[in-house]
Amino acid sequence: MKISIYKYCRICIFLLLGIFLTILSGCANLVLLHPKGQIGSEECSLVLTAFGLMSLIIIPVIVMTFFFTLKYRASNFRNAQYTPNWSHSKIIEFVIWFVPIIIIIILGILTWKSTHKLDPKKPIVSAITQPIIVDVISLDWKWLFIYPQQNIAVVNELVFPINTPIKFNVTSNSVMNAFFIPQLGGQIYAMAGMHTELNLIAQESGQYKGISSNFSGSGFSNMKFTVIVTDTEKEFEKWIKKVRQSPYHINNMITYEELAAPSKNNAVIYFSSIQTNLFYEVINKFKY
Repeated sequence: MKISIYKYCRICIFLLLGIFLTILSGCANLVLLHPKGQIGSEECSLVLTAFGLMSLIIIPVIVMTFFFTLKYRASNFRNAQYTPNWSHSKIIEFVIWFVPIIIIIILGILTWKSTHKLDPKKPIVSAITQPIIVDVISLDWKWLFIYPQQNIAVVNELVFPINTPIKFNVTSNSVMNAFFIPQLGGQIYAMAGMHTELNLIAQESGQYKGISSNFSGSGFSNMKFTVIVTDTEKEFEKWIKKVRQSPYHINNMITYEELAAPSKNNAVIYFSSIQTNLFYEVINKFKY
C-alpha cells in the first residue's frame, strides 16, 4: 500500500507535466495566439494577461496538492508532523484571501477598460486612408459579402488592403450565426432583422481563415470563407476589376432569395452588381 501511494503520486506528476508540455507544443497551431491585426493583438494580450494572473492561484494549488499528498502519506508518518489540535493561522488566512482579492480587482479593472477600448462598434481611426464598408449577410450555409461603395458582392471570399480600417455591418438571413476572423479580432453575432457592427484592421498581408462560430445547422462545419489581405491598394483595385467582370448580378430580391436558398460546400461566386441597399432590404423583410 505504501509503494502504491508513492507510485500514484509520481504518475500524477508525470501526467501533469505531460499535459502541460502538450498544451505548450500545441500553442504553435492556435491562431488566436498569432494575431495579424490591431484588435486581435490587443485581445491576445488580454487573454495571456488574464491567464498569467489566474495561474498565480492555479499553479500553487496544483503544486501544493501533490506536495501534501506526498508529505502526509501514511508511509511518511515519522517525518510529517502530526498536529490534530491545530486550527488557525493568520498568515495562511491572509494569503488565501488577500491574493485572490487582489487578482480579482486587477482582472475587473482590465475587463472594464478592455470592454470600452475593444468595443466592436468603436471605429478604427487611420490618418492614411478612409475605412472600407463591407455588409455581411449570413446565409444557409455561406457568407455573402457586399461592398456597397464598389457596388459588388462576393460569396465566401473577403478581400481588403493592409492597414485599412474595415467596418463590417452584419446581419443574418436565417438563424443566428457568428462572424469570426480569429487572427484579426473578436467575433460578432449575426441575427435576422438586426444590425450589428464590427471594426477590424489587418497589419500583415496574407490569407486568413474566416469561420462561423455559432452552430446553425447541418452545413455549419463547412461554413467557412477566405480572407485575403493585399499588400497594396492597387492589388485591391485589381481584385475589384476582376469581380466586375463577372456575369452574375443581384439586381432584385428574387435573385437574392435564389442565392439564399440552403446549400453546402459553396464555391466562391462574384457578383458584378447588386441591388441598392440590399443589406437593409434583408433586415427589413423580417420586420413586417
